[in-house]
Amino acid sequence: MRPARPVAVLGGVRIPFCRQNTAYSDVGNLGMSVRTLGALVEKFGLHGQQLGEVAMGAVIKHSSDWNLGREAALSSGLSPLTPGITLQRACGTSLDSIITIGNKIAAGQIDVGVGGGSDTTSDVPIVYGRKLRHRLLEAARAKTPRDKLSAFKGFHLRELKPEFPGVAEPRTGKSMGEHCEDMAKQWNISRDSQDEWALSSHLKLAAAYERGFFNDLVVSFRGVARDNILRADSTLEKLASLKPAFDKTSGRGTLTAGNSTPLTDGAAACLLSSDEWARSHGLEPLCYLRDAQVAAVDFVHGEGLLMAPTVAVPEMLKRNGLTLQDFDFYEIHEAFAAQVLCTLRAWESEDYCKGRLGLDAPMGRIDVARINPNGSSLAAGHPFAATGARIVATAAKELKQRGGGRCLVSICTAGGMGVVAILER
Repeated sequence: MRPARPVAVLGGVRIPFCRQNTAYSDVGNLGMSVRTLGALVEKFGLHGQQLGEVAMGAVIKHSSDWNLGREAALSSGLSPLTPGITLQRACGTSLDSIITIGNKIAAGQIDVGVGGGSDTTSDVPIVYGRKLRHRLLEAARAKTPRDKLSAFKGFHLRELKPEFPGVAEPRTGKSMGEHCEDMAKQWNISRDSQDEWALSSHLKLAAAYERGFFNDLVVSFRGVARDNILRADSTLEKLASLKPAFDKTSGRGTLTAGNSTPLTDGAAACLLSSDEWARSHGLEPLCYLRDAQVAAVDFVHGEGLLMAPTVAVPEMLKRNGLTLQDFDFYEIHEAFAAQVLCTLRAWESEDYCKGRLGLDAPMGRIDVARINPNGSSLAAGHPFAATGARIVATAAKELKQRGGGRCLVSICTAGGMGVVAILER
């Protein structure tokens, strides 16, 4: 295998993220992906061009979506000779798809590719229960009309009750919000600090829109030009008036609809290439994907479900000879305000860093003014498989505007995993 090549991030695009059951309720993953990839093709003049790979992701998808990456590529304006693949790692999906494309570029297997993802919580797959599914399969296998009818012997109308996708962790039966409530209690994260973090995210995202930062990053779709979750007029008083959303009985619940990300629909994608391909097409790299890391925690037996980035980051930093403070800014996915605050507190904890991470000393404090300078998921929303590409595109543009620097990307995921990366310019 040839030596690793630099992986250039040329930029990205997304549609506005929208709250569940609003503007995109009847669109679905394919429609959102086609609009997003089509906008990327327009932005970078890729009509009719054959790329090395399009890697898209989706967490909630219909079986009929088949290979979303390939189908979206075929409708995007790219050459039909462009291959496509569909990936899934919960909330880290599109960062993973970007890493997948980056690794292929670094290895010399391809010269250019797209990493991204889409998710809908409006158009979810609804299926019949197991008993009726088994009856239908038995009837399909039957050879005679009599045998087909016998498959429905003892049928009851209650078997027609549909099953919806669950939001609970299969191994614990608890939702992500319930798990994060446990984390907030373990790390003593106050309600006030969560609300303050949420408000800051809204204000920073609104300010970024106002100064035109997202003009070339967000393309309108279905009559929507901005994320419809964004509340520029939010206040601490409004946030404080909301009731706990997950722990409603103990009197100690601190996570609310205001300091947690809502269910969201949307799509995002990024274009990556080798330096040679970028030069030959007259495109300037905004930054480079330097490294990435994935980790997992044993959340079933007591670790915090969303704490895996605290493990992944020090492993990646050690390999690169960096400290937590060696970054100009940080993009930390805001599944919940409490989750971000637990992560920061863990890195400052001597007991945690020594006992859990095996370090000699705490990783230390991050200047919160350097975290998510253009807002993040609490204000923009969180379509599970689109968040990573949103973050990478936003960070790449921020690095370009700063004239250089280094960014740490950190994303927690369902299933007790974390995906992190280093971007540099």
